[in-house]
Amino acid sequence: MCPQWPPGSRRNARKKENRMEWLTMERWSPYAVGIGIGVLSWIAFVLSDKPLGCSTAFARTSGMIEKMLHGRKVLDKPYYQKFAPEIDWEWMLVVGVIVGAFLSATLSKTFGIEWVPAYWQAAAGESAAIRWIVALVGGVVMGVGARWAGGCTSGHGISGTMQLAVSSWLAAMSFFAGGIATAMLIYRVLL
Repeated sequence: MCPQWPPGSRRNARKKENRMEWLTMERWSPYAVGIGIGVLSWIAFVLSDKPLGCSTAFARTSGMIEKMLHGRKVLDKPYYQKFAPEIDWEWMLVVGVIVGAFLSATLSKTFGIEWVPAYWQAAAGESAAIRWIVALVGGVVMGVGARWAGGCTSGHGISGTMQLAVSSWLAAMSFFAGGIATAMLIYRVLL
C-alpha cells in the first residue's frame, strides 16, 4: 500500500465533500432553515433598518410595469409616492428566493416542471387550465390581502413576530387559520 501524500488528504477530501452535501439534500432541516431566516432578518435590520418582506416588491414591480406603459405620470399616484416603483433590496430578495429555489432544486436533482401536482390531480382531475385558474385567483387574493394587511407572510409572519408585534401575531395566526379553512373548502367541499 502506497503512503498518502500529504498525510490524511483522502480523509480531508471526504470531510470537505460531507460539508457540501447539504447543498444537494432534497429536504433541509426546518430548524437550520429557521435559524438562517432569523439571522437574515437580523442582518436586514442592521443593514437597512427595515424588516424582511416580499409583497412590497410585487407592488413595486407593478409600478415599474405601469411606468413603462404610461410614463412618469405613475409617480404622481399617492401609492407609488409611498412605494416608489424601483428596484430595491426587497425586490432583489425576491429575485434571490427564485434563483435560490432553482439552484436548490437543480443541485438536489429534484427540478422538474409539473403542471398538475399529483395531489391536485387525484382530487380535481388532470386539467392544467383549472389548476392554473385556481392558482391565479389564489395568488391575486393573497396579494390583495398582503397589501391590505400591510405585509405578507414574511413581513408579518417572520419579521413582525420576531419583533413581538401584536398585529403580526394576529396576522400570522390568521394566515394559518385561513390556509386551513381554504384547503378544507377546496378539497372537501368544492372538489
